[in-house]
This record gives sequence, structure tokens and C-alpha cells, in this order.
Amino acid sequence: MLLDQQFPMERAFAGPRLLADRLGVDTLSAEQLAAMDPDELTRVFQGPPALHRYPGSMAGRTQEVCRALVERYDGRVEGLWADGCDGATLLKRLTGLPGFGAQKSKIFLALLGKQYGVTPAGWREAAGDYGADGSRRSVADITGPESLAEVRAFKQEQKAAKKAAAQR
Repeated sequence: MLLDQQFPMERAFAGPRLLADRLGVDTLSAEQLAAMDPDELTRVFQGPPALHRYPGSMAGRTQEVCRALVERYDGRVEGLWADGCDGATLLKRLTGLPGFGAQKSKIFLALLGKQYGVTPAGWREAAGDYGADGSRRSVADITGPESLAEVRAFKQEQKAAKKAAAQR
């Protein structure tokens, strides 16, 4: 989810697998990434091909997120919700991660609820419009080619509306 920023969704979500392959591991570890030499991690992100449009800054953000997970949640992303917190608390924890603003955190919360079964009480309300059942607003709603096209269409509509409003 961190890599889903100014970058095609498909490539962003394929990034962790590519990173693991480049590091020669089956599974990524927050501890391993947090402890890596920052220059080496940047080189890994640079590729070729680059893991992200902004490989240097995203390598740094990845390492920051991993360090936060190690420090706060024993290196496990599930630690964000393992204590049975409610949706508002989980949203606050997501927003507290480096590189996760309000919108990205709501999308991530919706993704966790809609596709990964992480459904603490009040998660839909905390995720706002992204948590709405049947919506086609974000990556949280993509389950195949048809829903991908619907999300892309929604995003194009939003972008066009924003552009039209700015021209008024």
C-alpha cells in the first residue's frame, strides 16, 4: 500500500514481490528491511527496473515504515490490529505510520476490511466512503479486471471534476 502513490496500482502492488526476489528471500521481513544499509536498499529499489517512480524516496519510506513496525508492533503488520482495537483506533494507527496520510490510511483500512477480513467494529465508518459496500473508489475495491476498470473510471471522473472546478 505504501508504494501506491503516483505510480500504477499494478506495479505498486507487485513491488513487494519484486523486492523480495531482488533480496533473494521468499518473504519480506520488517526487521530485515529496517536493519538494511539505506544506500543498499536504495540501490535495490533503483533496479533496473526501478521498483517505483521515485526509488530513492520510496526506499527511505519503506525503511521508515519497517522501523516503525519493528519499534511499535514487534515487526508484524498484524500488530496494528491484533489487540482487537476498533476501526477508529486502527485508522489512527495507520495514519501514524510514515508515509500514510488520512486518505491512504482510509483506503488501507478499507482494503484490510474488504479483502483481508480485518473487520474491527466501526471499520467501515472509519474508512469513510472507501469502506462503503459495493463502492468502486480505490484499490480496496479491485478484485479483477472489471472492478479495476470501474475504479479507473471513477478516478478519471474525479480528476475531470476537479479540473473543471479549478477552471471556474
